[in-house]
Amino acid sequence: MSKKRLSVVVTRRLPEAVETRLSELFDVTLREDDRPMTREELGAAMRQADVLVPTITDEIDAPLITQAGERLKLIANYGAGVDHIDVATARQRGVLVSNTPGVLTDDTADMTMALILAVTRRMPEGMAVMQSGNWDGWAPTALMGGRVGGRRLGILGMGRIGQAVARRARAFGMQVHYHNRKRLREEVEGALEATYWDSLDQMVSRMDVISVNCPHTPSTFHLMNARRLGLMKRDAVIVNTSRGEVIDENALTRMLRTGDIKGAGLDVYEHGREINPRLRELKNVVLLPHMGSATLEGRIEMGEKVLINIKTFDDGHRPPDQVVPSML
Repeated sequence: MSKKRLSVVVTRRLPEAVETRLSELFDVTLREDDRPMTREELGAAMRQADVLVPTITDEIDAPLITQAGERLKLIANYGAGVDHIDVATARQRGVLVSNTPGVLTDDTADMTMALILAVTRRMPEGMAVMQSGNWDGWAPTALMGGRVGGRRLGILGMGRIGQAVARRARAFGMQVHYHNRKRLREEVEGALEATYWDSLDQMVSRMDVISVNCPHTPSTFHLMNARRLGLMKRDAVIVNTSRGEVIDENALTRMLRTGDIKGAGLDVYEHGREINPRLRELKNVVLLPHMGSATLEGRIEMGEKVLINIKTFDDGHRPPDQVVPSML
């Protein structure tokens, strides 16, 4: 007698190859369009499925998990970050949570370097001149930025992505500094030629570029608050490809407007799609629509991780990328 297939609900459109493989292995419900599910749709999906495959746009909080009923057994997140999922409540209810770590490291690190270069070399301003049709030709003093070689880069969060950023920054001739919850092992630190700072305040005040690469947790919310942003040098820039909540966006906007911080490159925002409108008006800011992981290769590899987690669970084993509260 054949085994009954798991019921899997996917909350957003995924790459075709991933959706096809999910359909082959499980009784899967896919999205017809790519709009986020409403809260009511999420609740209904969690009541009808054995496995939910959400994304960062889905807020899976305690009330939703509590109302899910007895059928839901696994939340196989399509993404590495799980701050949108109440992992503790899920664990209390006997629902496992998994994620997709590691596969987006290089893509996000590439985007971090792209933002550093875009801000320091004023690329969006140059593009705007060309697109307006008002370019009068080369001039010795036009749109002068600064070179990144020799600059001090302060990395906030030295996990997989932070270390990948460090390797790229060294290739560009930058001096690498970092602050992390735990200091790296001596051999890792030496290989990266990175200087550790126990005090985030002291590091921030001395850097030319700050790169935010730490996750969003209660302890990192507004880690770069108004006071700490105020410690940055006036000619320094900050980039964020991690989580928007780590930076006080209103304070950053004020300081960019007054010139207390020279520039910023942002791929994530404190309130998701709701971006401070004054931030959009600034010429010294590069804004991207959360593109850090937006490569076909990366998104397919994320899907493969989801598949492995669900299939391993279906076979009666612990998902290899299970997330527990102690990890957060």
